[in-house]
Amino acid sequence: MTCFPFSPMPARMAFILMLLFMLFLGAGCRDKTGNDTAEKGRRLAEGQVSLVMPENGVYTGAFIDFGTGESQVTYDALTAFERLTGKALAVVACGNFWGDQAFPEKTVRIISGYGAVPLLFWSPWDKPYEEGQKPGRFGLRDIVAGKYDAYIDSWADAARQYGKPLLVAWGLEMNGTWFPWSGYFYGRGKMAGQQDGQKLYEGPELYKRAYRYVIDRVRARKATNILWGFHVNNFSSPNAPWNRISNYYPGPEYVDWLGLSVYGKMERSEGWAKFGDMMAGPYADICALDPEKPVFVTEWGVGEYPPGDKAGFIATALRELPTKYRRVRLAVYWHERWENKDGSFSNLRVNSSPEALEAYRTGIASPLWIGRPQFTPQAPKP
Repeated sequence: MTCFPFSPMPARMAFILMLLFMLFLGAGCRDKTGNDTAEKGRRLAEGQVSLVMPENGVYTGAFIDFGTGESQVTYDALTAFERLTGKALAVVACGNFWGDQAFPEKTVRIISGYGAVPLLFWSPWDKPYEEGQKPGRFGLRDIVAGKYDAYIDSWADAARQYGKPLLVAWGLEMNGTWFPWSGYFYGRGKMAGQQDGQKLYEGPELYKRAYRYVIDRVRARKATNILWGFHVNNFSSPNAPWNRISNYYPGPEYVDWLGLSVYGKMERSEGWAKFGDMMAGPYADICALDPEKPVFVTEWGVGEYPPGDKAGFIATALRELPTKYRRVRLAVYWHERWENKDGSFSNLRVNSSPEALEAYRTGIASPLWIGRPQFTPQAPKP
């Protein structure tokens, strides 16, 4: 038998074997959530995911003029808007009113089938859904008294069964006078006491109770796929100390994101305003509510009223939202045209003029505007 003398393994071969050994060990390791890579892939495939807020950039979003009402979403309208503007939508907004007494399953599946995340304006509003109505059915006192618990629970069950991420704003723009859940209709600035040296007012206090009541019931049904928004109008009406947005804030444990409506001129009787004049002050106010929560411009737009510069308003908004207002993570353009009671038209559509459309297409083309939502696998529920 011929014997070969022992010699050390070449360094290159040793490195390769060590690398293979480490990869073999890593295949059985688990990450901090307790899921291995295959499990992550399975959860992504099955839609068990959470929406990621981009570190840099802003999600694109829109409410599109679907026709009658705010809930008649169609796939064709979504793809047509994408072709019109040159970029996909990450979020699609629509109304979901209590008068319909149903979770909008068909609507959210159309939106998710398109590739976007639904943003639902879940409003305690009864037909005919006209602004300026005083409280009637679905009043805040009846809500906190439990009169509509069965509807809330069934809605929550359907939302849980849908399973994919949902953005929901309950009782939006409560600091105005145009919706029946506004604090204006529930005691306004009548004193309700004090807490930690701060005055409490009846209207905002009742709104907070109703907001918390609804969210608590939905969470009790395990609809954990919802990110809840506190959505205010940029300027309070009336502009009074009792009607400040801070008086309505239900607390950080009830809010995942902070929402603002920021419009320019929408009616013929209004004066022209620049985007910065409508955004800067309200942005500072809403950021003061919480130092970390993302800010969404949940509605923005401007009408076509020459000589007002609609194209300039749009260009400024699309340039400044990702760069100047650094906590903004989503902006939803209100692409709609409607007739007013005086016979005039409010045309907020991005294509109300060639100049407006060019400004929108140019601005939204920036890589800072993110045209598809980003997801991460949810951690397993205990």
